[in-house]
Amino acid sequence: MYCMTNWLPDPSALASPLHSSLALAIAKAISEGKLPKGTQLPTHRKLAEELGLSVHTVSKAYESLRRQRLIDGQVGRGSYVLDLNTPDDQPFQLSSERGRNFDLSISRPAFSQRHAELFQQVLADLPQGLDPSYYLACRPNVGHDAHRAAGETWLRICGLDVPSERIIMTNGVSHGMSAALSALARPGDTVVSSRITHHLLVSGCSYLGLNLVGIDFDQDGMLPDALDRHCSENNAKVLFLLPSLANTTVEMIPEERRQALVQVARKHNLYIIENDAFGPVAEDRPVPVAALAPERTIYLTTFTKCTVSGLRAGYMAAPEHLLPALTGRIVVFGWMATPLMCEIATRWVLDGTALELALWQRRALAERYEIASQALQGHQWRGHPSALHLWLPLESGWTTSSFVAYARQLKVAVAPDAPFLTPKTPPPNAVRISLGSVQDLSRFKQAMELVGGMLSRPPEGVAPLAF
Repeated sequence: MYCMTNWLPDPSALASPLHSSLALAIAKAISEGKLPKGTQLPTHRKLAEELGLSVHTVSKAYESLRRQRLIDGQVGRGSYVLDLNTPDDQPFQLSSERGRNFDLSISRPAFSQRHAELFQQVLADLPQGLDPSYYLACRPNVGHDAHRAAGETWLRICGLDVPSERIIMTNGVSHGMSAALSALARPGDTVVSSRITHHLLVSGCSYLGLNLVGIDFDQDGMLPDALDRHCSENNAKVLFLLPSLANTTVEMIPEERRQALVQVARKHNLYIIENDAFGPVAEDRPVPVAALAPERTIYLTTFTKCTVSGLRAGYMAAPEHLLPALTGRIVVFGWMATPLMCEIATRWVLDGTALELALWQRRALAERYEIASQALQGHQWRGHPSALHLWLPLESGWTTSSFVAYARQLKVAVAPDAPFLTPKTPPPNAVRISLGSVQDLSRFKQAMELVGGMLSRPPEGVAPLAF
């Protein structure tokens, strides 16, 4: 058996905190193949002696590696390196059978060992140069100046030129959506969006007592004429748009269509909430709607979809006259964005890591898009090489409930259409499939082949299963 004594970290290269630095060094060696699957690790005491560390430090490092599923241990065998190519996917709907399921239901970015290393490193470096007010104070609610200044830099990468004074830090797009909706509309007011829309907009409007109305759309997004007709006959306050790789139907609204929607919004005095969660991942996207109508648009973006899903930090850019109302809602819905998450985002924006990971995501999703294209060849579906998911209309007699139920019997979780529908929208008989949630490419290919196989044959007798 290969033993870690064939490779040891350089003690002089370890930095404070020592346990984090040691864990990072071992994780890097595992990812580089210096410590392959099955490598026997020294006992806590032996490694401590070899490196001149305390046993407690080594124990904390090993525990960190176990939490990351990089190593494991058994009585009589000690600690050893796990196989990186068989990750422990644990879908929220199929969690009772760990490691044997394919969760295609959650829209989250793909990631690699590089992501884990970068996150570990920034966490280890976080205490260095950290302003104590970031963890001792509860002000300012809009975010610290340095974080908002980094937001100005990131929004410029997203195609939006906004001064930092008009940027509010958020805990992600969902946080910003809640604040924006409650600032722009009162109970009983109407919000309009595409008929198939963001699932949190559907529930958010319900919780806030707002009327949500779906507008017809095509492959290029919401139809301006349909929006104009509705607003001419009914009062509406807010237009909600997902113009770039819409969750769920994956439209990339062309600039001409964006201009037309802005004209309708101005004609009927609608405020616009623009959800741009995917940021700069798509290379062919037009300018944000907020750049076309800055006087009436609240722009939202986040790092959870383009870097790592655990980095729940984002930016809200708004017209100056809306900032007081938005600040008040930010306080109510969470007091302030978490400063430590915002600090990580800031460091990654300034040192280029955020853009590096967004561009990596673009390449990874393009590869997964090709795998999906091959698996679904001959069937109708909607996707984009930079999207985190695809939209799959069902055929051959499948209903959404029967498809979801049978897929689950094959250990595949997909998202049904119902949560994404505005009130009174006829069910489209479709499912959403995430391209990033199954991390291992070979397992993702297997999952997509199972989905493609289902489409190629009529449904068998499967009772609908709700979960």
